[in-house]
This record gives sequence, C-alpha cells and structure tokens, in this order.
Amino acid sequence: MAMTSHYYRALGPHGFHRVHYTEWGNPLNSKVLICAHGLTRTGRDFDFLGAALERDYRVICPDVIGRGRSDWLRDKADYTYPVYVNDMAMLLARIDAERVDWVGTSMGGLIGMFLASYPGTPVHKLLVNDVGPRIPAAGLKRIADYVGRVVTFDSIDDMDRALRIFSAVFGELTDAQWRHMIVHGARQLEDGRYTTDYDPGIADIFKTMELKDIDLWPVWDAIRCPTLVLRGAQSDVLDHADAVAMTERGPKATLIEFPGMGHAPALMSEDQIAVVRDWLLAD
Repeated sequence: MAMTSHYYRALGPHGFHRVHYTEWGNPLNSKVLICAHGLTRTGRDFDFLGAALERDYRVICPDVIGRGRSDWLRDKADYTYPVYVNDMAMLLARIDAERVDWVGTSMGGLIGMFLASYPGTPVHKLLVNDVGPRIPAAGLKRIADYVGRVVTFDSIDDMDRALRIFSAVFGELTDAQWRHMIVHGARQLEDGRYTTDYDPGIADIFKTMELKDIDLWPVWDAIRCPTLVLRGAQSDVLDHADAVAMTERGPKATLIEFPGMGHAPALMSEDQIAVVRDWLLAD
C-alpha cells in the first residue's frame, strides 16, 4: 500500500498546533507501530522501515512539533517533553489505538520511555534506539553546539555533500538512503537556498539548561513491557555501561549493539531493519 499523509490538531500550553504524520499499511489493522524520530529529524526517516513492515502493522510516523511538516510553536519554551508526550497521546486517540508497539530514535526513544512508564500505558513493546535513562553531559554539549545553528546551502547537492560528512556516525548507507535523508530533512528558503527542516527555536531550551548528566532512571525502572535497546558502538549519547544497566533494571531490556557507528543507527539498512522486524514480530 502507498504511504499516506495526515494532520491532526493537538493542544499545547499556548494554543492548538497541527501535527503531521505519515502512515503505512492497512488503516484497519489493529496492530499498530509508532515510529518516533530524533531531535532534528522527521518521520520520513522511517520510510524504509515502514515499507518493510506495512504488511504486518499499521505504521504511523509523526513529525514531532517543530519538525518536518508539523507546525512551529509560537512560544519556543513549549518545545519540551511534556508537550511532545501529550501530542503523542493525542495521536493515539486520533488513530484509535488501544495498544501500540513503539520504535523511537534518540528523542523519540525518550518519548516512548515516558509513555511506557505510565500506569495503564498502551505501549505493548518498546524499542529504544541509542538513548537511555542517563544522557551524558558530553553528548548534550555536542548536541547543543549544533542544534539551532542555521546553516544554509546553495543546492541540495551541496547540502548532501556536507551532511554526509557530518552525519557519518549514522553508519554506512547507500547513496539512495543518504539522498532520502537529505531531501526529507531539508527546507527550501525564500531565496532558493536550503537548510535543515526544523525550527531553530527547538534549541532555545539548551541555552537555559545546565548541561549536566540527565538522570531518568526512575522512568526506566517504571517500565514493564518487553523492551529492546539498540546502540551504536561509538555512541556518545548512550554509554555502553548504561546500556548494560538497562538490561539489568526496569524492563530488563535486550541489548543489541551495531559496530562502526555512533549516534544513532539510521534503521534504514536491511540488516538493521531485520533486527527490528524480528524482535517486533517475535511473540
């Protein structure tokens, strides 16, 4: 089935905003998978995964507010996890899903962790891609150093060449996969140049927060559903020791590490998609 595009209205602290999502598979399928992207990415990162799983799931891939085709918030202070989590809860109501499996990369993994930790959660299985209940200060600083910087490019080709170097930590991708990431992570400006497709205001929170380790272990310890943790072996956002601790605490997750990459595995290559599919469909 072809991918389709949808919007819904969510309510934040300062009014309503529109959230965009793409959908794969049979909309009548009660088996639902939500795929949530990383901090500066969009739901289109999951096109390859959605296409691979559309026969098994109704796959929903939202653009978190401030990214992709979702609205930008007027008050940049509202770019917070309580708003993101509330938006995703409203998405579950919109699609009438009583039970979902969740795949979340980085920020999307944290949103999934929060949702899975609540009493009565609809999250049945949780896959967390290269993030965990402790986020090291070093990783936060690296992210804070680049998020919100408006860098422009004269053409998509220029953007492609530059971001392949910057994003090499995603691992080895085919030319088609790289191009897909660039095209669907780009926004054309009025003067014809290109930049990344997110509101620079999402970075405002980094300007006010103290860049120290973030501790979310109480959230992790409250999760009870089957959980898989993926990690890039060179990640600076999820330390190996923390990933191992995630297998010993809370949901006692299964851990799989991918060599030769950092933060975060793109989940586009056939071998990574196979890992995700096999775990999700194993009952």
